[in-house]
Amino acid sequence: MKPRILGHVLHPNPPRLVTVVVALALLVVGLSATVLPIDFVNELLGAVQGSMGTNIAVTPEIGWLCMLVGDALLVAGSLLPGV
Repeated sequence: MKPRILGHVLHPNPPRLVTVVVALALLVVGLSATVLPIDFVNELLGAVQGSMGTNIAVTPEIGWLCMLVGDALLVAGSLLPGV
């Protein structure tokens, strides 16, 4: 029997489709708010905020946060079962 040097090794799993869709939506919103403005994303955000009754300004800081959360969600979906 060969000794294990690393101990327990994480076995990545494919994330669920819902996790991928939410992460991609967050990444697209983040890109639209920071790097290049995408018109249909801004219109869709306006329609969603209008239907929910909120008025959250999507600033570049919120965009960077959306991109960070989207990446973290993809990593968590790969490493944690059921996410």
